[in-house]
Amino acid sequence: MTSVTSAPVALSSSQTIGTVKGPGEDGNQYVFITANNRHVKIGEFVYYEVPAAEAFQMPLQILGKISARCLIDHLPDRIFADTEISPEAIAALVGFTHPSPEIYEVTVDVIGYFHRSLGFMNPRKTPDPGAKVYLADDAGLQQVLNKRQPGEVGSAHIGSLLLRETASVPIALDVKELVSTHMAILAGTGSGKSYTAGVLVEELLSPHNRAAVLIFDPHGEYGTLSDMRGHPDFTAADGYAPKVKVLTPDDVRIRVSSLDYYDILTLLPEMSDRQQSILNKAFTILKRHKRGDYRWGVNDLIAAVYEADRTQDDEGNEKTGSSAPAIEWKLDRLDRSAYFHSIDHLAPKDLFEPGQVTVLQMNEISQEEQQVICAAVLRQASHARMNTEKGNITSEDENYLPYPVFVLLEEAHRFAPAHEPSRCKMILRTILSEGRKFGMGVGLITQRPGKLDSDVLSQCMSQFIMRIVNPVDQDSLKYGVEAAGRDLLKELPALTKGQVIVAGACVNTPVLCQVRQRRTVHGGETLNAPELWQKHFQQHQVRAREIEKAPVAGRSRSETFRGVSIE
Repeated sequence: MTSVTSAPVALSSSQTIGTVKGPGEDGNQYVFITANNRHVKIGEFVYYEVPAAEAFQMPLQILGKISARCLIDHLPDRIFADTEISPEAIAALVGFTHPSPEIYEVTVDVIGYFHRSLGFMNPRKTPDPGAKVYLADDAGLQQVLNKRQPGEVGSAHIGSLLLRETASVPIALDVKELVSTHMAILAGTGSGKSYTAGVLVEELLSPHNRAAVLIFDPHGEYGTLSDMRGHPDFTAADGYAPKVKVLTPDDVRIRVSSLDYYDILTLLPEMSDRQQSILNKAFTILKRHKRGDYRWGVNDLIAAVYEADRTQDDEGNEKTGSSAPAIEWKLDRLDRSAYFHSIDHLAPKDLFEPGQVTVLQMNEISQEEQQVICAAVLRQASHARMNTEKGNITSEDENYLPYPVFVLLEEAHRFAPAHEPSRCKMILRTILSEGRKFGMGVGLITQRPGKLDSDVLSQCMSQFIMRIVNPVDQDSLKYGVEAAGRDLLKELPALTKGQVIVAGACVNTPVLCQVRQRRTVHGGETLNAPELWQKHFQQHQVRAREIEKAPVAGRSRSETFRGVSIE
């Protein structure tokens, strides 16, 4: 006997919108005929019914998504060419009594019926010609599209279904899948990717999630998340309130001993092959001398360089080679850096805590230093989760992380470029492929998916795709983001700000979504240049008039103030 919880979810609707004509071009499609142009939008959800097995007491409702439509019958074109003639009036005169004179052929991709424990099941039962096609109702769609319902533990209410009335079908994501199988937000400039990321972070820090989140913020856009402090929407009766830690570039501290050889090589000016060989040897010597001791800095590495560059002359006397002084001069650059120290460090315990978002602002840091900082933090966090899970470290260790963590990487194409070497790329590939086992999730945000490494992108099992008009970026999505479906990807150029295709592991099937309004202020708004010019000019004029009224002794009235004559 089948229990209620295992029965298919009903999509009951009294609205019939068409009649099945027959199968489509492939085995997973069918075509129906309709005169209802208002509801046959690309991406809309419809269903047909087939007899169920004896275990179920109701017919199976097979959900599908409209992927194409074509106008197949209409009044003569000449009627539409004359703006003084009403097509409806002509249709009535010739005896056309149907509510609409236009007939459409609509193609539907079958999704299947929704089983609460198994997800969507495709019975491979195509509809018979003449079968009725129904519009799925709002309540049923909310149940079958969302793996979690809004407000549940582990849910993230991102917005509502775009093709329905605002907020009539809320879209809530499965946070477990979102953070464990990784995610990517892909959008063109001004499409709302940072805004969407802000909404996601708000949901992750809500009382029903209380996540541990770190954001790499190259432009300083996420500092406004501090508005969550004390905000009533983010507090709970048990005393929970999210913590927001904003670290400016002045707060960034990376211990030199946490860097590897390639990190250090990235931070130095161009090195000859011999210099690289000696530096590599010196790094090995230092690691051997300082085994288990992280308290060493650039001066210790310089000493190891001189040890590595010793040679013997013909008489057996040791002498220092010519490369060591050159390497020392280059290492002095690293020693003068404001971000790399022998003792001070941003340990995993400082960056992660449940119910806390840490924003690491890097807007004043050079590209090379950003790469190395990101690589060092990601590597140490990954090792921290791995060693904690394996029981190799105790709670007194600065790397002890007994809970899953999530890292959000803004401008991801900078850290994992498609065709350029990068310190972060290999680390990201490792984390994306293995992080699920140890509870480390990654979210990538980029406005140029075509410039993002394809191996990195392909590991993100949940995708948020917004308006993209660049053909190269559109083509990259066809192969790197398979879950969205070609029919929805065709909609990319037509999407407006705040509209997003959500696909992958975090939802039951790809959906077009309108992102909800943020509860905190968005920090990535485009500057209003004309308004700022006007404001500056007005202030300039006021100051000039003040100087004109109170001239400084010894200065003639014909002098100018910043180019404005006060004659």
